[in-house]
Amino acid sequence: MVGRQAVVAPDLLEKATQSLAHRGPDDSGTVVIRESIPEPLEVGLGNRRLAILDLSPHGHQPMQDPETGNWITYNGEIYNFREIQKKLEQDGVRFRSHSDTEIVLKAYGRWGESCLNQLRGMFAFAIWDANRHRLFLARDPMGIKPLYYASAGPFFLFASEIRTLLGSGLVPRCLSRAGLINYLTFGSPYDPVTLIAGISALHAGHYLIWEKGGTRETMYWDIEPQGERIPAAQSATESERKHRVEELHAALNETVLMQMVSDVPVGVFLSGGIDSSSLVSILKQAGTRVNTFSIVFREADYSEAEYSRAVADAFGTDHREILVSQNEVLTTIPDALRAMDQPTIDGINTYLISRHTRAAGIKVALSGLGGDELFAGYSSFRTVPRMESFVGWWKYLPSPLRRTISAGSMIFTSGTDQNLKLAALLRANKRLIHPYFLSRMLFTFRQQASLFASCDKQAIERACAALRESLDQTRSFDPINRVSFLESRNYMLNTLLRDSDVMSMAHGLELRVPLIDHRLAEKLFSLPGSWKLSNHTLKPLLVGALQGALPDQIVHRPKRGFTLPFEQWLREQLRFEVEGTLRKLAGGPLAGVFNLEAVQQVWKDFLAGRTSWSRPWSLYVLARWCELNAVAGAN
Repeated sequence: MVGRQAVVAPDLLEKATQSLAHRGPDDSGTVVIRESIPEPLEVGLGNRRLAILDLSPHGHQPMQDPETGNWITYNGEIYNFREIQKKLEQDGVRFRSHSDTEIVLKAYGRWGESCLNQLRGMFAFAIWDANRHRLFLARDPMGIKPLYYASAGPFFLFASEIRTLLGSGLVPRCLSRAGLINYLTFGSPYDPVTLIAGISALHAGHYLIWEKGGTRETMYWDIEPQGERIPAAQSATESERKHRVEELHAALNETVLMQMVSDVPVGVFLSGGIDSSSLVSILKQAGTRVNTFSIVFREADYSEAEYSRAVADAFGTDHREILVSQNEVLTTIPDALRAMDQPTIDGINTYLISRHTRAAGIKVALSGLGGDELFAGYSSFRTVPRMESFVGWWKYLPSPLRRTISAGSMIFTSGTDQNLKLAALLRANKRLIHPYFLSRMLFTFRQQASLFASCDKQAIERACAALRESLDQTRSFDPINRVSFLESRNYMLNTLLRDSDVMSMAHGLELRVPLIDHRLAEKLFSLPGSWKLSNHTLKPLLVGALQGALPDQIVHRPKRGFTLPFEQWLREQLRFEVEGTLRKLAGGPLAGVFNLEAVQQVWKDFLAGRTSWSRPWSLYVLARWCELNAVAGAN
């Protein structure tokens, strides 16, 4: 935190730092920097360390560079830190530790903001620039590590978790209406909006500078086609295509092996799907000893043990099955709710496997997260382009005919969730909803209008701003790569990555995601999207790049995510809890926000089979999160 002509209380800084103890159980440190030029100010930096590289006290944070006087507090891993260190040493820079923290600090001292162009990894860090009297915040290109900030009177605050900022007592515990709209629309708030009024998320691939009380945010990297691009699959010869796939093979190997850098043991989350199996394949071919972990349900209907065992056997991994029952998962839900930094309808599975992996003595784990987004594993890669074609046709219909068809679509409103979405698409008219966002939508805008006690048009605009911005950035992409971009910058960023970070760090486990290395992403977005789809193989580009290393049983297995039986639980074991919470929604922290009758209708629709479990579950999680964090109201 920075106090402009204000005192940073050491006990407040210590309290804020301790609130992040679960993220860094190995070490703790705080420092208050006092300056009087050009004006009186105090800078408070705090850090909780999860020691992965250089386990000695030399890696302690906050860390100061004695040559420049700069200070850093940092969360993450820079995988190419040794390469950067060599460059800096050639320029005469000397190091006191073997930690990547010092690499980042020295790189900034040498190259300033452009140091970000050198870093490959996941990170969120703050550097106090002693010479320029300014604060430099930065977040990694793909948004793997979170970074939040807020202005509160004379103070500028920043942290890895929203709850830390709330715990300072300087930020009111008040819901953001825009964040609430995002949550109800997609099951999680979308950056830069958060669920708390006054708290923003730093965009992925951006840095922010605080100076003399003002801030400016700058993008330094984004997903876009890079280098020489093949305009269409048909224009590539067989030799050109083979060459590109071989390049992708080399890039995958480099990325996965680079992310094994660690001074502690590393494990792999193994589901038996193509993504996690590809990590195991690459590591084994490189001669690396592989520790794999899989969740195995006692109930066979939900278990994927057959596939994870097949991969473990094929590659001879040191495999551990985490045997759990439905009862254990159910008893875990309250702890998972308490671990959420922002409410989400996902993440409990990650919480569960992270807890068991950390208990086995593993501090770092690799995950196949991102494979579906970058290698076209979702059904959206086929359905959204088709829906885009429909939208293109629909816009050219005469207005009277569109109105007639839209009016006729009202017959769908009492049907399934998919029919409701179709009706929303037809009725949108000038404010046409892009098919991608429609495919990810939880509650339609019309459903939200009935849920809210009052409408806030300005909040709707704030909530939709990031969606319009990400859509505008896809104009030069082909249809498949456009879906890949939208999945990566929306669902993956705001749900999967956020949940994975929070739920793994709740147990002091560092989760790494090699398949979304930003250099690998650049290579993938330079290839035609049509290369990523096949009528015979899921994720043909990834499978082809692995050069036949995966067992056929894994390549041709039906796609199935790690799912929990919430549909059943909400009707049976969780019914009393969820039903009771929804019944009291209008009288608790969310009093005046929701229309209780509409909330009850959501529950009735679920019981009648007209809507999925995710709708009432999202309202339940929201209510419990607000209760646990004493958050109320909406702005």
